[in-house]
Amino acid sequence: MKRLILFMTLFLALSILFPNPISAKGSDVTTDSRELMVHDALMLFLLDPLDKAIGNYYSKMLLEIPTVYPYDIKMIDTKRVAGFRSFHFTFTLEVEPVIGPHISVGKDRLTFEISPLLPEQVKLTKYKHLKTYELPLNWKHLVKPYRD
Repeated sequence: MKRLILFMTLFLALSILFPNPISAKGSDVTTDSRELMVHDALMLFLLDPLDKAIGNYYSKMLLEIPTVYPYDIKMIDTKRVAGFRSFHFTFTLEVEPVIGPHISVGKDRLTFEISPLLPEQVKLTKYKHLKTYELPLNWKHLVKPYRD
C-alpha cells in the first residue's frame, strides 16, 4: 500500500513538474480533444504570419511559394514571457513547407511573440532554416537559378 501511495505521489509530482508540450503529432488525432482544439485554433491564428515568413524565405530560392498546412505544424516550445497569468507568450514552431502534392522543400523553426501590447499582436522574433530538401526531377523547374 505504501508503495502504491509513493508511486502515485511521484507520478503526480513528475506530471506537474514536466508536462508534455502541446503537440498534435504526439496526441491522439483520431478523436477530438480540448488540447487538439486549442492547438488547431492557435495554428489558424498563427497561419498568416507563418505563411508570410515562409514566403519571404523561400521566394529567394523557389519560383513557387510553399504552403504550410495547419495540421502539419509541430509545437516545439511555449512560454509565458512575464510569468504566471500574463498574456505575453512566445511560441516556437517547426514546419516543413510543401509544394505541389505535399513535396517537402525544407524544415524551418520559427519563434513568434504574441502579446496584446504588440501593434499586430503577433511578431516573428526568430527564423531558423534547419534543412533543405532536394526536389524530385519533375519539380526542379521551380528552383531559381543561382546568381552571385
